[in-house]
Parts: sequence; C-alpha cells; structure tokens
Amino acid sequence: MSRLPRIEPPPRVVDASLLGAVVVLLATGAVSLVSGRPAGAWVFDVHAVAGLATVVLLAWKLRRVRHRLRPGDLDATRLLSALLGVVATAALATGVWWVLGGSLDLGPWGLLNLHIGLGLVVPALLLVHLRQRFALPTREAATDRRNALRYAALVGSGALAWQAQEAANRVFDTAGAKRRFTGSRERGSDAGNGFPVTSWVADDPDPVDREAWSLTVDGRVTESLELSYDEVTGGDDGAIGRGAAAVAPTEQRALLDCTSGWDSDHDWQGVRVGDLLDAAEPEAGAAWVQFRSVTGYRWSLPLGEARDALLATHVDGEGLVHGHGAPLRLVAPGRRGFQWVKWVESVRVTRRRELGEWIAVFVSWYDG
Repeated sequence: MSRLPRIEPPPRVVDASLLGAVVVLLATGAVSLVSGRPAGAWVFDVHAVAGLATVVLLAWKLRRVRHRLRPGDLDATRLLSALLGVVATAALATGVWWVLGGSLDLGPWGLLNLHIGLGLVVPALLLVHLRQRFALPTREAATDRRNALRYAALVGSGALAWQAQEAANRVFDTAGAKRRFTGSRERGSDAGNGFPVTSWVADDPDPVDREAWSLTVDGRVTESLELSYDEVTGGDDGAIGRGAAAVAPTEQRALLDCTSGWDSDHDWQGVRVGDLLDAAEPEAGAAWVQFRSVTGYRWSLPLGEARDALLATHVDGEGLVHGHGAPLRLVAPGRRGFQWVKWVESVRVTRRRELGEWIAVFVSWYDG
C-alpha cells in the first residue's frame, strides 16, 4: 500500500484523466455503433484499451474518496458521486464480461445492450457531477514528466490486458473468442429466416399487405417509379417498372452485424439498388439515397455506396418474414444492422442528407 502514492498521479490529474477517458469511451462507442467494416477495427481496440485504463483510474479515485462515502457522511453531492461510480463500474464490468464470453437475457436486449445503455448514462451523471466538483490540474502537474510516464505505463498496461484477454479467450475457447471485431457473435448464418428478430428502438408495425404495398423511387430523378411487389420481384418477365430496362432479380452475399451483439451471414435475393437508380436516372448533383420504412424510420447512403446495396425480398431462398422486414428490406454490406432499413416503401434520391434521420430513428415507432 505504501508504494501506491508513487505510481498514482495527483488527485486533480486523476479527475481530469477520468473526464478524458469518458470522452474517449463515449466517442469511440458512438463510432462503433455505425462501424461495421474491418478497416474500423481500431476504434473498437481504442475503446477497449480506454475502458481497461479507466478501471485503474476509478480504483485510484475510489481509494482517495472512500472515507467520504460512509453512510453518515453522505449528502446529495456525495450520493451523486457514488451513483456515478456505481454506474461507471457497472458499464466497465458488463463490457469486460461480454468480451470474456458472458451473456445475459433481457428479453429483446442482451448484455451488450446493457453495456451500451449504462455507458450512455455515465456522461449525463458526469456532467451533473462536474458542475459541483471539478478543478483543472495545475500546469506543473499536467506537464510533469513523471505523470507522462505514469500514463504511458497505464495505457500500455491496458493494451497488454486487452491482448491477454484475447489470448485467454482463444486458449479456453470461450464464447468471447468467437466474436467479430465489433463484439458480435455469429447466430443463424445460412439458416434462412432463422436468425434473431430485432428492431432498433421500438419499431413494430403490423404485417404489410403485399397486395396494397408499393415501392416508390423518386426525388432527384428523371423518371419516378412506383412498383408493385410483383414488379420488384421481376414478375413473369423480369422487367422492373413501366418502360424500364429489363432487370432480373439478383443475389448478394452479405453479413448482417447487429448492435445487439450478434452477426449473421446470408445469401440475400432481391433487386440491386443500382439497377433501380439506372431505371429512374438520378439528376446531376444527386448525392444521397434515402431508404424509408413504413414506420417513418429512414437512413441514407451515399449514392455510390447505395448502388451496390440490395433491396431484399428473400434470404437463403426463403421469402422474408415480417420480423425481418418483409416485403422489402435494405441490405447494406459493411453497415451495422440498424442501418439495414426494414419494411422499405420508398427510395428517395437527394442532393443533401436529411439531418432529421437522427431524430427519426428514435421516434419512428410513435404513431400518436
């Protein structure tokens, strides 16, 4: 115990470091929700190392303030500090538990969702806490060479712990060893509709009547289209739309990686978005393609990326079931699951991305 003060930075440096660590965790956590390509794996590594380093920072912090948390000494400010410590510790613990192969059944949600939820609560509590208790470190402490060496050792230890965890998972063949770089674990690949049914937030529309449903392609296009389900699937002659060039249904292999913590690889059948766009002829200056659900949920892709996406009617040869977005869902390789819009009824070509999409993803389920 006598050696701890030698390796522990001054109190204000620890407090400022905790704030910095939370900012890094929140930023990398937010980016990780929309990053599904291997090129973005470094974001997940930074998030993990920052989380492990935060464990040490919290230990230093709690060691210093533990005497203030006696039941008889608690006031509103200290209760908030204690709650922040509990929530932050729970967020870190659930993250570590997940990478070590843990799981938890919370109905439609799981352990990774709990980790994300707790992580989102931490910044809110921290902001309130900082209004009451925060002081910047002195310039001397911030530029002290010994503190720099301490933090180099702290980050290095976090990286080593992360690599040790990876090695331990492989040696003991835990569930954590079978996860993708995003943290997701394989479920239901090549099993048709046999993969998990999940929806972002609370989207849960009634089954769509295919006879009454139609797909519109409009916006910044030369020729707007309105297609029935038979026309989308090619009908009898494989032609899409009135007067459009013949476009046959196509197949694409793509991995669906859900932020709920699972991934599933399938052969998807449907119509290539690029073929629809060729039929509608985007105008000069068009830059985005928005896919809109019957619920109002929507997401946009850059025009070039959208051309390579698929609007699927089938998966592994089976017609999509309602829970997976029938009659039509977006298949966007390299994107996370919540960006694969279900129950698509509209494809709209635009010059600028609609910023309201970020609001719609949280309120699209609300119908008054």
